[in-house]
Amino acid sequence: MIITKDSLIGDILDADRNTAPYFLEMGMHCLGCPSARGESLEQACAVHGVSVDELVEKLNKHFGN
Repeated sequence: MIITKDSLIGDILDADRNTAPYFLEMGMHCLGCPSARGESLEQACAVHGVSVDELVEKLNKHFGN
């Protein structure tokens, strides 16, 4: 799976539940709520004040990209 800033959180979690700590680390503790699962990485990072580029990089490393 290739992660971009437009990737949906729900799709990432569905692909690999072991990605949850990356979201928890950025302060996103409501991973199961419908609105969070439908957010893009860019939207979530903007709300939580973290770097989308840094999260994309971490997630791509996790997926071996």
